[in-house]
Amino acid sequence: MAVFVTVYRHALVFTEAGNLTRRRNLWLALTLLAFLAPNFWVYTFIAIPLLVFANKREPHPAALYFFILFVLPTSEIVVPGMGVVDFLFRLSPPRLLALFILFPAFIALRRQSDSLPFGRTGADRMIAAYLFLAVALLLRDTNPTNALRNAFYLFVDVFLPYFVFSRSLKNMQAFRDVILSFVVAVMTLALIAVFEISKHWLLYRELDGKLGLEAIGGGYLEREEMARAVASASQPLALGFILAVGTGFYLFLQRFIQQALIRQLGMVLLIAGLIAPLSRGPWVGAAVLLLVFFATGRNPVRRVMAFALAAMLTFSLIAALPGGEKIINLLPYIGETEKANIEYREQLFTNSMIVIQRYPWFGSDNYLETPEMEAMRQGQGIIDIVNSYLRVTLRSGLVGLGLFVGFFALVLSGIYRAMRSIPDRDSEGYLLGRVLLSTLLGILVTIATVSSIGFVPLVYWPVAGMGAAYVQMVRKQMAAGN
Repeated sequence: MAVFVTVYRHALVFTEAGNLTRRRNLWLALTLLAFLAPNFWVYTFIAIPLLVFANKREPHPAALYFFILFVLPTSEIVVPGMGVVDFLFRLSPPRLLALFILFPAFIALRRQSDSLPFGRTGADRMIAAYLFLAVALLLRDTNPTNALRNAFYLFVDVFLPYFVFSRSLKNMQAFRDVILSFVVAVMTLALIAVFEISKHWLLYRELDGKLGLEAIGGGYLEREEMARAVASASQPLALGFILAVGTGFYLFLQRFIQQALIRQLGMVLLIAGLIAPLSRGPWVGAAVLLLVFFATGRNPVRRVMAFALAAMLTFSLIAALPGGEKIINLLPYIGETEKANIEYREQLFTNSMIVIQRYPWFGSDNYLETPEMEAMRQGQGIIDIVNSYLRVTLRSGLVGLGLFVGFFALVLSGIYRAMRSIPDRDSEGYLLGRVLLSTLLGILVTIATVSSIGFVPLVYWPVAGMGAAYVQMVRKQMAAGN
């Protein structure tokens, strides 16, 4: 409520009051329902009518999706099957949103004459090839029933977010609304994260068990005797990733916030939230994001040097403060805290390359059973592939990695060309291009240290879709101008 009350008046610059009120009320209703419902089925039974009701009145379904995406963790529950099928599929809160918000939007967008048909762009064809390969490899590695089930997950978790975001954002107002929704949702997470690290109390820890969901995260984790915040992201790394993306999006909104104090408080809250999970990979990604943002603006050399100098002075000041050495020790490759994690990542890369050389082109479904991967099994009994690129390569080989990276490369190049075609470097359209380019590059750096599980892919596929939508919007504007 503190976040909603504070941002409400300032958010009206970007969206209508009715939209913001409806989304806020739905967020509050779903959150209260989650903590009061006896199990997930009761939650689902009540949540579906609420989602349908809100979606019918929503001008931008993508904005509604982002606003409530982080209400619950991504933990799953099995939907029972009938007869010869053990279970139909695994349902999670985000999949519930995809089915009742994104899927109706997908149907509606296909019927609109001004929506670009899928397959017309290079990014479309690249993601289609990536998904086709993934389904083909499923048929190779598992039985038809399980392959069909996993193909459904690819459609709901990957294709729907990309399609809806790439087709529904057709003007600046739609982009403003979607970015605002994401930032407000992330600000609530940031405040929760600050509370968790300061009180050593994970607010969502018992929720999965209470609702009967299969938890994907662990319990309390500490660094330098501080609890790592998790909020509803299930894992500190995922929370840090979300907050890094939110910080990037806030760079777009802050220009239009007239009151300086509120503008600065918003950035302070997001940075505090980014620190709270004590996850170093997202910090690196956020630093890259800021560097790219400054480098693509006016006076890039001066701005980048000022940023670097400010970072050096900040670290020097922190080191001089009482207890500052704890914070410095948290920094990657500089500090001494949990250096074993960095060594684990280095060893993971070395061992993974051996396995990749054994199955170079299309990977293997049994890569975790190889001796090299077994050597990486940790004390918790898991093999943590904390690198999304390695996971893609191990599962689908260099062909899969090429399609995965190629998709994002096409989106990035399209964003860069589109923003460079805008003559006014101070325009809102050029600022949006800078934010999308820097945020997507920050994402691609961060996922080299994060597994593509939980909310991580549920954020980067829609952001890529936003990049594709931006390219089409600028092209239409340039064509209309000419």
